Amino acid sequence: MGRLPHATLPEPSTAAGRAGLAALLAAPERAVVVLDFDGTLAPIVPDPEQARAHPDAVPALAQLAPKLGSVVVLTGRPAATAVAYGGFAGVPGLEHLVVLGHYGAERWDAATGRTDGPGDDPAVAAARAELPALLADAPQGTWVEDKGGRAVAVHTRRAADPRAAFEALREPLRELADRHGLKLEPGSMVLELRPPGVDKGVALTSYVRHAGASAVLYGGDDLGDLAAFDAVDRLRADGTGGVLVASAATDVPDLSARADLVLPGPAAVVELLAALADALE
Repeated sequence: MGRLPHATLPEPSTAAGRAGLAALLAAPERAVVVLDFDGTLAPIVPDPEQARAHPDAVPALAQLAPKLGSVVVLTGRPAATAVAYGGFAGVPGLEHLVVLGHYGAERWDAATGRTDGPGDDPAVAAARAELPALLADAPQGTWVEDKGGRAVAVHTRRAADPRAAFEALREPLRELADRHGLKLEPGSMVLELRPPGVDKGVALTSYVRHAGASAVLYGGDDLGDLAAFDAVDRLRADGTGGVLVASAATDVPDLSARADLVLPGPAAVVELLAALADALE
């Protein structure tokens, strides 16, 4: 696997971010880099089944991972899907990569190639069965993504007016989620139903604390990443160094406003990873 060109490490815009980056660089063996998949490592595409990691993402991760305590991909997708779409399996340098799927409910370890998780959720199955009737009069272009038995998502990006379709479906889907004891998670032109009590913040906090990390960098692009941003803020308050990275977060102003670094999409995230690897030479 070829080496990426040298890149310049960008400076965080906040004091907390600069302190977090300094902590990461000072003790990389105790640092964790945690990254969302869609919109962060992979460009957003109209059909999520066609999403693939940026071509330079795996080479950059393979350069960086051996120099850190660990690298984690944290996604709402099933872990196996993220592994396949990312091309993460069997890559030299990524022997200890971890993929946390379904917001942390599933875990795939590169070292074993095994995925562990709780299996399908019956409440998700019940809600999914009601979706055809609920969406019978939805705008054309609305479609359902089955996310492996632990979540189901309704997309409006293909509708003639994606925002109007999104807003029209928000309340009916919230009522459906409430009936089945599920959580409705809005995203960028997508509304996802999944079990409560699991989110990226919970997963990130658990992983970082179990790893005994002294610093964590988190990168994401959507509303679901706000929980991870909250978690990093709490970890920073407890003395862990933290860097918050927003990837092309123009549709999520709350995310970009809170980030220490705002980058224009996956290509720039990959450059950041390569720059970190260079800085740790």
